[in-house]
Amino acid sequence: MSDSTVSANNFLHAIIEQDLASGKHSEIVTRFPPEPNGFLHLGHAHSMCINFGLAQKYNGRCHLRFDDTNPEKESQEYIDAIQQDVKWLGFDWDGEIKFSSDYFDTLYDYAINLIESGDAYVCDLNAEQAREYRGNLKQPGKNSPFRDRSVEENLALFEQMRNGEFDEGACALRAKIDMASPNMNMRDPIIYRIRKIPHHQTGEKWCIYPIYDFTHGQSDALESVTHSICTLEFEDHRPLYEWFINHLPVPSKPQQYEFSRLNINYTVTSKRKLKALVDDGVVGGWDDPRMPTISGMRRRGYSAQAIRNFSDMVGVNRSSGIVDMSMLEHAIRTDLNDNAPRAMCVMNAVKVSFTNFEAANAEGGIAWMTQPVHPNKPEMGERKLPFTDSVYIDRADFTEDTTLSRKKFKRLVLGEYVRLRGSFVIKAEEAIKDADGNITEIKASIVPDTVGNNPPEGMKPRGVIHWVSCSEGVQAEVRVYERLFDHEAPDFGGRDHMEHINQDSLQVIESCWCEPSLAETTPEQGFQFEREGYYVADRYDYTADKPVFNKTISLSESKGK
Repeated sequence: MSDSTVSANNFLHAIIEQDLASGKHSEIVTRFPPEPNGFLHLGHAHSMCINFGLAQKYNGRCHLRFDDTNPEKESQEYIDAIQQDVKWLGFDWDGEIKFSSDYFDTLYDYAINLIESGDAYVCDLNAEQAREYRGNLKQPGKNSPFRDRSVEENLALFEQMRNGEFDEGACALRAKIDMASPNMNMRDPIIYRIRKIPHHQTGEKWCIYPIYDFTHGQSDALESVTHSICTLEFEDHRPLYEWFINHLPVPSKPQQYEFSRLNINYTVTSKRKLKALVDDGVVGGWDDPRMPTISGMRRRGYSAQAIRNFSDMVGVNRSSGIVDMSMLEHAIRTDLNDNAPRAMCVMNAVKVSFTNFEAANAEGGIAWMTQPVHPNKPEMGERKLPFTDSVYIDRADFTEDTTLSRKKFKRLVLGEYVRLRGSFVIKAEEAIKDADGNITEIKASIVPDTVGNNPPEGMKPRGVIHWVSCSEGVQAEVRVYERLFDHEAPDFGGRDHMEHINQDSLQVIESCWCEPSLAETTPEQGFQFEREGYYVADRYDYTADKPVFNKTISLSESKGK
């Protein structure tokens, strides 16, 4: 995708270019602020591409800042995983990793500043009472009976909150704004609440924690962020973001902009719902290849470049809509078609034995065939394939039904010819069966001198099929993954996404046969298994002794999807 196309697909470019041209900013600073309460998913990847991408495009800086104001649900495991995801996706943050908790002392001072200016107070309403006083979209709220406490009383109570003298929920510090505001976020929002939980960064130093709306803007200001990019769900929070900035002695004044969050069909991106899939054993973990997490997509064989390309295709706009999964799959296929090495793997093997193997002119029982690693990239080199007196082909590539037309069946038919990819033309002579009538072996003959050459006139092969040597091939496990959900909107309108799990989303084939080079690859190396699809060596389970490959995606889009 050209740079001009990307610019036309991202409204933020025009804003930033105007800010730079006018001298409003001499440098662009953005931030990517995930909460470390789960693994990042495709929506986070899109946000990451936007924030880090803007910094790259305009020679600016992007911070990685963990929004760690809720220690109850956060952990070091998620912090580590998020850092890996950012790096893997091809981005790097400016300076040291930042945490909202780095600013807890300053935020506490800012809260005191609001109390001293008469813009914050300690409120003793419990959660139920606070909801009642807040009103609703049709009715204005009512002032808390504690709203007019003196500055001195509020300072004393806030210090008691910090010292742990109150139980959780006993009181909270609230901003004094406008209980009649049509914007619910401006109706005296909570700034600090009591949580007697140790923090993964600050230990037991604090028993009160600032809420996100208070932390976010001030953290941006302390880091000199110029463009604070959020999803549209935070549009109604922008007046509060600006209110805090304008009422506090912050060192800079960032500006918030909102874009439409990524909504994609056939999946869910709620961390809570994804966690339920993990906790209930529906998937094998956050990095299960069926999960829309970055770690899951990585394990499935999606490349970082393909995900970045997908983000560019989606663009950055303010129009909410549903992105079709086929757009992501197109980006994945395009990237893999261009870059994945080719290999052969037989999923459902049946043996083919050659009655005239001497025609292969083999030395030491092996005739070596040569194939390109990639048909359109000679610079990737060639690979050697051992051809022996028996090979495996896919059971679906053979039939005894001689009535099938060439148009309907372009594979091996009893009594007819087919080419083995990159090798000889062969003729099926006989099908050997067991007592139940199942084919156990196919006897075939080699047509001499047909490697790289056409067969004699009148001997027309039906098509080309893949194969693997029986004696030299490598046995592997292949995990065939499909979409996790069988409904295009599994959680829309209150649906229970657990009721729309695709029960056929994983099939494990324990005995596949691959060309021998696949025992010498490395985890996370992707391939096109010719005529089968795109597969990747599993990030964790692949070994040379027992290769394990995950299906990334089919060669082409299936009908009905």
